[in-house]
Amino acid sequence: MYYIGLMSGTSMDAIDVALVKFNNKAILKFYREYPINNSLRHRIRVINEKSELGHIAELDHELGHLFANSVNNLLEEAKIKSEEIIAVGSHGQTILHKPSTKYNTSIQIADPNIICAKTGITTVADFRRMDMAFGGQGAPLASAFHQYQFQNNDKSFVILNIGGIANITLLPANNKVVGFDTGPGNGLLDDWIKLNRDEKFDKNSSWAQSGKINQGLLCSLLNDDYFFLSTPKSTGREYFNLKWLNIHLSKQPLYISPEDIQATLLQLSVISICNTINDVAKDYDEVLVCGGGAYNPVCLRLINDLLPNMKVSTTKDYDLSPDCIEAVTFAWLAKRRLENKTASLPNVTGANRKVLLGGVYRPNK
Repeated sequence: MYYIGLMSGTSMDAIDVALVKFNNKAILKFYREYPINNSLRHRIRVINEKSELGHIAELDHELGHLFANSVNNLLEEAKIKSEEIIAVGSHGQTILHKPSTKYNTSIQIADPNIICAKTGITTVADFRRMDMAFGGQGAPLASAFHQYQFQNNDKSFVILNIGGIANITLLPANNKVVGFDTGPGNGLLDDWIKLNRDEKFDKNSSWAQSGKINQGLLCSLLNDDYFFLSTPKSTGREYFNLKWLNIHLSKQPLYISPEDIQATLLQLSVISICNTINDVAKDYDEVLVCGGGAYNPVCLRLINDLLPNMKVSTTKDYDLSPDCIEAVTFAWLAKRRLENKTASLPNVTGANRKVLLGGVYRPNK
């Protein structure tokens, strides 16, 4: 029997769908990425706290159908019947993550009722807010899965996920797990190249490599308060976005070319990640990279240069492809929920206790 995990991250470029079996460890049986078209991506991106409720409701409905179609398409490709699936774990699409305000919340859309109805499969969704109800940040959630999948009594690992936002999980050989968002990953780079060249992403950082690092801008960006916050901490595009970048650009005395800004943003991501790892895990054995950044050779080379005393590899070396990790995480979280087992790590999220994560939607049969 299988589980399916659904994930759409801050890049909003595709719905990641993972078909998973669990036998002490997660075993990936089938994986696909189903693209989100440019028009829909733009309509999601422009959502903010002042957006009309009707607009958000329409996108919630539309994404619900898109996520459901992704499940059904994967089952057809994998030649698996829906009856063989125990549950779907759907992260949904984050449109708001505000973990450190008076009214802390995190909102994901892609109606799980529709996913359940169109697939006929029990669906688990809304994984973040129960943790937040008990004082946590609702993120990062993947750290618990990283512990399940990768912890080793003989080696200490840093799991580094480079998506739109970068986050790390510290897996010491025999100690408690720590995890948090380090800051920007690919998100600012994607937004800047989209604005200037109408391209989805900077493949192999080729545009960034055509520019020169602006040290004044880099210093300004790295001095942002977020990088000095104590843990637990999490963030998102609500904070690290082009508006944030433009505030720092406005403080620069001279014009900076777009390609130089791209080169500087690449350094911002890599340096903020490696500074953090050097601060909290300098004696660890190995960094395992996952997420889109794991496929960027320039990014990996820069990380290697800044972490000379650590082995840097990807999760592929440990039997899980770097691009599927988050989707597999939500398959695992669905499994934990249906088993009535907690999957939160208070030491990571800041919650005052371990809790069951996710609401359960069962089909009408």
